[in-house]
Amino acid sequence: MAKIETQVESFELDHTKVKAPYVRKITVEQGPLGDKITNFDLRLTQPNETAIPTAGLHTIEHLLAGLLRDRMDGVIDCSPFGCRTGFHLIMWGEHSTTEVAKALKSSLAAIANDITWDDVPGTTIESCGNYRDHSLFSAQEWSKEILSHGISDDPFERHVVE
Repeated sequence: MAKIETQVESFELDHTKVKAPYVRKITVEQGPLGDKITNFDLRLTQPNETAIPTAGLHTIEHLLAGLLRDRMDGVIDCSPFGCRTGFHLIMWGEHSTTEVAKALKSSLAAIANDITWDDVPGTTIESCGNYRDHSLFSAQEWSKEILSHGISDDPFERHVVE
């Protein structure tokens, strides 16, 4: 029987103590040549209380892929958590949680108010591995709900960014 030796930081976080929605800096890793990569927790819904349905989360993922890159330099990837409560955001360099929270807020506002189906990238059989599992309506409704709570740059205190 295999035993996992490595501790994963996200699994050490007490999910009962955080107050979503928030942006949390998980770690800054430094590569052998000195390059830094930062991993953020973009927690959109309260863990173990709500989860975004897969079709809405999938559409939010496709939209955030471009919207966050339009708002910040250094975005490598934005991938959903399996628990469907948010995303990992991986970036080159070091960035503040406030900077990321502002970009996330602006991106969710665009999803909620400005996006049409024609704006959603990667929704064809050629460009998506599960192209039938999208819902712009769900993405927009969840974006509105998340924004109604404000995006905090602190996972434990409600410090909503403007």
